[in-house]
Amino acid sequence: MTDADGPVSRAVADAHRREWAGVLAATVRVTRDLDLAEECVQEAYAQALTAWRDGVPARPGAWLTTAARRRALDAHRRAAVAQRALPLLVVDEVAPEPWGTPPDDLLALLFTCCHPALTAEARVALTLRLLGGLTTPEIARAFLVTEPTMAARLTRAKKKIAAAGVPFRVPGPDELPRRLAGVLTVVALVLTTGHTAPTGAALVRDDLLDRAHDLARLLRSRFPDDADVAGLLALVLLTDARRASRTDPAGGLVLLADQDRASWDADMITEGRVLVRTALTARPVRRYAVLAAIAAVHADAATFADTDWPEIVGLYDVLAARWPSPVVTLNRAVAVGFADGPDAGLAALDALRDEPRLAAYGYLAAARGELLRRAGRDAEARTALEEAALLTANDVERELLADRLAALDG
Repeated sequence: MTDADGPVSRAVADAHRREWAGVLAATVRVTRDLDLAEECVQEAYAQALTAWRDGVPARPGAWLTTAARRRALDAHRRAAVAQRALPLLVVDEVAPEPWGTPPDDLLALLFTCCHPALTAEARVALTLRLLGGLTTPEIARAFLVTEPTMAARLTRAKKKIAAAGVPFRVPGPDELPRRLAGVLTVVALVLTTGHTAPTGAALVRDDLLDRAHDLARLLRSRFPDDADVAGLLALVLLTDARRASRTDPAGGLVLLADQDRASWDADMITEGRVLVRTALTARPVRRYAVLAAIAAVHADAATFADTDWPEIVGLYDVLAARWPSPVVTLNRAVAVGFADGPDAGLAALDALRDEPRLAAYGYLAAARGELLRRAGRDAEARTALEEAALLTANDVERELLADRLAALDG
């Protein structure tokens, strides 16, 4: 008897989306081995498909954690596991909560995934795997690499963590500022990947956006006085408040200019505005506070025509002065195109003409094509939009580019 699309399968899928990271974090403390912890948690979810036919437990996360940790303890009793699991994570002894999960285990797993011993790419991939619950093929598609390449990359990252003696804990006060900055970067990348999926048939990855929410709120609860953490949570809220309006009923992309602003999440926007004001009081100004302030300007505009584009350009100027990057320059040029006209935007884009890091970046060609289209330079716009379509792996974005090209023909 199966329950392919029945209530039990839906309950297990929902528990995977909501509880995976917490269950895995609690299991790592028992196994001290990331691979073994994953195996035990996966087995617990498989067991739930059968066990929950008699009724879904009131606390699915607690049930799954107990099942996974029992499997981990059984595995540790087998002598072969002790040999396979060396070297092991360094795990502090911490008193558990009443239902069995030590405090800060989720944060400890997050800081472990984001350890500076790993490359920036490996930190994001490992976070998506262990805290986001993504499969290896899904992560491979996000990074535009083959599945075997990503599997090997994840395996190397886990081995490096164990071999380097990375402790499974939240860093102490001397180490925390440097480590926290790396964690915030990874959470911001999870937000970006969920907001616009790099590949696939859907524009948005709801599971990643939900995970970005969870992680940002977790960090805010643990570090309530940190302005960068406040700015990151504000950025998550103000960016994701538009989720429901970004696609039409058929899944097609709806541009910011055409979105139904009445469908934006008012509660998220209100909370995000408060957090932005809090974050902007810190000196020196923090990066995520500025990014969140840009999102707040969009949220404050009753219509697209009311957007304060000069204010947005000014905020990008702050970013460019303190945290320069080609993507900041690109986004500033787009804002200039709305503030001062498409010719001014194209002139601003000229700064990126020979930027090698954006050679295969589809958004540069798309931005240029849109500015050229608005400037009435249709032939050049067509070339740029065709280039953007070739560089775009998301089906929804590619369909929008095809519509733009068809409109030029029309």
